[in-house]
Amino acid sequence: MNRVALQTLGCKVNFTETSTIGSQFVERGFRIVEPDQPTDVFVLNTCSVTERADSECRQMIRRALRHSPHAYVVVIGCYAQLQPEELAGIEGVDLILGAKEKFNIFHYAKSFKKNGAPQSFISCIDEVEDFIPSYSGELDGRTRAFLKVQDGCDYTCSFCTIPLARGESRSIPVDILVAEARALVEKGYKEIVLTGVNVGDYGRKIGLTFFDLVKALDTVGGLERIRISSIEPNLLTRPMIDFILSSQKF
Repeated sequence: MNRVALQTLGCKVNFTETSTIGSQFVERGFRIVEPDQPTDVFVLNTCSVTERADSECRQMIRRALRHSPHAYVVVIGCYAQLQPEELAGIEGVDLILGAKEKFNIFHYAKSFKKNGAPQSFISCIDEVEDFIPSYSGELDGRTRAFLKVQDGCDYTCSFCTIPLARGESRSIPVDILVAEARALVEKGYKEIVLTGVNVGDYGRKIGLTFFDLVKALDTVGGLERIRISSIEPNLLTRPMIDFILSSQKF
């Protein structure tokens, strides 16, 4: 059985997406191993927020190749979207995928055979339109899951590269996320943390609000606790605050 190791830098959204990509490998017969164990494929999901992104990438790739000199190395995430040329200069990297391509590793990697020169597939960030549902769970008893409910950001803050790395704000209908939450409860999770790049902006482009999602998730049976990872204060409303105060799940 082929082995894959996955490592994540950055936010909880990245962790949910790494978990989803890990599931794709498992569905295709791979066994997930720890990054410090011998592996056939190493996937690194990167961050662009910290100044140390480049050095952290190099360290993690170097460490992985020390354990598995012949591993096929895939780099995805925000840093891959923003600085693919820099990543291509890191020895040992085989495949670099941007925001639009990162969930299609098997399409681009094919045989997972090293060929000596890294390949990069990076679409313009304006082409990133899809929302891929993702979640990640804790390892300590499977009681908490992080559920991605929103992605991207329409703010143009001068200090932030997230819109350039993840694209415009986007989300999916409430009923799909409620179904995801119910599936998580069936898997044994008692607590769900709602996460996203700009969580409070959920639903704005599809005629919904974050409050609509909060009210719907509050009805999910078996779900004991709902948390919000973070939210912009200007996106809170008095009715939503009152509802959360009265809810037994928040």
